[in-house]
Amino acid sequence: MQILHHGAVNGVTGSCHQLIIDINNSLLVDCGLFQGAETSGRGDDDLLSIEFDISTVQALLVTHCHIDHVGRLPYLLAAGFNGPIIATEATAALLPMVIEDALKVGVTRNQSIIKACLARLKDQLIAVPYQQWFEVTLKGARRTKVKFQPAGHILGSAYIEIDVKADVKGSEQTAKRVVFSGDLGATYSPLLASPKSPYKADIVVIESTYGDKNHQGRRDRAKSLEKVLIKAISDNGVVIIPAFSIGRTQELLYELEQITAKAKFKKLADIEVIVDSPMAAKFTEHYQHFQTLWDAEAKRRVKQGRQPLNFDSLYTVDTHQEHMQVVEYLANRSKPAIVIAASGMCSGGRVVNYLKRFITEPTADVLFVGYQAQGTLGRQIQQYGPSGGYVFIDGEKLDVKAGVHTISGYSAHADQSNLVNFIKRIRKGPEKVIIVHGDQQAKESLKDKLLALDKNMLVEIGKG
Repeated sequence: MQILHHGAVNGVTGSCHQLIIDINNSLLVDCGLFQGAETSGRGDDDLLSIEFDISTVQALLVTHCHIDHVGRLPYLLAAGFNGPIIATEATAALLPMVIEDALKVGVTRNQSIIKACLARLKDQLIAVPYQQWFEVTLKGARRTKVKFQPAGHILGSAYIEIDVKADVKGSEQTAKRVVFSGDLGATYSPLLASPKSPYKADIVVIESTYGDKNHQGRRDRAKSLEKVLIKAISDNGVVIIPAFSIGRTQELLYELEQITAKAKFKKLADIEVIVDSPMAAKFTEHYQHFQTLWDAEAKRRVKQGRQPLNFDSLYTVDTHQEHMQVVEYLANRSKPAIVIAASGMCSGGRVVNYLKRFITEPTADVLFVGYQAQGTLGRQIQQYGPSGGYVFIDGEKLDVKAGVHTISGYSAHADQSNLVNFIKRIRKGPEKVIIVHGDQQAKESLKDKLLALDKNMLVEIGKG
């Protein structure tokens, strides 16, 4: 058995891992898009094409539907993959929308091509419930079963347990259990329950996005968020929050509803919250549909008659024309507002127009609530903005006069202590841990922590 990494080894994007079972069989876990600095010096063909051998791939297992985990899926289909695409029920509901949007933004507007790709996807897509073993058909005598466990990262996200077993001349070999973490959620994140470690694992492939950092506690981050809102109210400013359409946007809405519901003064209670993303609006509907996956706290709020994702001061922007009108409206406003817009790393999308218009205004604030990959506009603003620097947006040099804030506690990713505890709490712990999906410093730091946890455990950093 061997594990090959076709992405997420030099950074946090392009997640794609191949579990080689034997010469005839393998499983693919995720098939994500490269973003940010990881695209530097590489042409589109190199970034998008499937350059590895897929002739033995019997199934694609999808941990969740963020673009850095599923963005190369159309190219996998184009390369001839016709096996099952297995995901949780919620991920299966979201995935066609994500792929359709990715095709329109990065590939083609040709509706016949898009429809053909989506038809292929839906034909191969298999939705499975959490916490139930599902057998994957392989060639020959091998038998493999997989189980999706809640990962707490976004709606439908999972870490995946894979049991590889072989029948050899009538005798059954002991199964090897391999766990792929996907992206794990942070403890005490709003809306979704925190992930629980598997009972056993022989090998774990684990993400390390925040392998060198620990997040703020939830109470502290809520106070930090409220502090930024109060500043906006005091100077009638716009708070721009770049956020991914799936996960981060819904968590923010949940927290903003709590802050405004408990506000002691009217201006904070009535502050406009604008979600400028049709995709985010659609995903929010799915979050509401899958309320059975919410955590106990969120379910209590609903029972109390609260609407954590659909409160009175929330407005959703749909068309591009409406988007441009809102930018103009905010430029001439006489009251504060909060704008949540994609993309989360400012690498494109509607948030760029807000940044271009307001980043030079001292009354504005840019609030980062998630990881900003190297080479993205978000990382540049985060890095140079607080020291009075500048950035280029659409080729125009703009001085960053807006306030720049980072609240890491709202990250949908587990922090260092969460990651260490995920390994530590595996009752029958792994012989080997492979660290992927992180910058080099984060991976090295997590490796040191895991080695200190168990010196007999083999810990290595995944290589492409």
